[in-house]
Amino acid sequence: MKKKSSPESGRPRSFNINVALDTALRLFREKGYEGTSLSDLTKAMGINRPSLYAAFGDKRALFENALQRYSDFYHVYLREALQQETGRAVAEHLLLNSARLLADPQNPRGCLFVQGALACGEGAESVRQELINHRGKVEKEIRRRLKRAKADGDLPPTASPADLAAFLASVMYGMSVRAASGKSRAELKRVAETALQAWPK
Repeated sequence: MKKKSSPESGRPRSFNINVALDTALRLFREKGYEGTSLSDLTKAMGINRPSLYAAFGDKRALFENALQRYSDFYHVYLREALQQETGRAVAEHLLLNSARLLADPQNPRGCLFVQGALACGEGAESVRQELINHRGKVEKEIRRRLKRAKADGDLPPTASPADLAAFLASVMYGMSVRAASGKSRAELKRVAETALQAWPK
C-alpha cells in the first residue's frame, strides 16, 4: 500500500504504513476483531483516529488490510507445503510447521483465521464469514493437492482427499486454539505427530 498525503497538509504521513499494519495485525491476532478497539489500535500504532481513518478507512477496512498481509505470509508457508513430493510429506510439512509457527515466541499465539473471529457478535458477522471463507480456501488447496497425490498412486485407492484435507485443516486449526491457550511448541508437535500416525499407508 502506498503512502497517501494528509488531507489537511498534503504532506506525507510521518508513520510507516507497513509497520502500522504489522502492529494492527498483532493486535487482531491477540484480541480478535471485536476485542480490538479503536483506542487499542491508535495507541499501539502511535497515531490518532483521523490519521488512521485517512490511511486505512474504518476499523473494518484496517482489518481487511491486516488480513491480506497475514494471508500473503500464510500462503507462502502453504505453497511450500503443497510443493512437497508426497501427500505424506505435505501433511508433515503442514502439521509440524504449524506447531512451530503457532507457538513462535516472536508472534502472537494462534492463527488469525481462527483467532480473528472469536466472540464475534452479529455486528461482525461479515468478518466471521470472511475468515470462514479463508479457511475454506486453504482446505480447498490442500484437497486439490491430495487429489493429485491419489491420481499419482501416492495415496491408497480407499483414501478420500476431501476427508484427509478436512482432517488436516481440523488439526491445524485445533492446534491454533491450543497455542492461543498457552500450549508449548513441544506439546503442539506431539499433537502433530499423533495426527500423522493416522495417515493412510
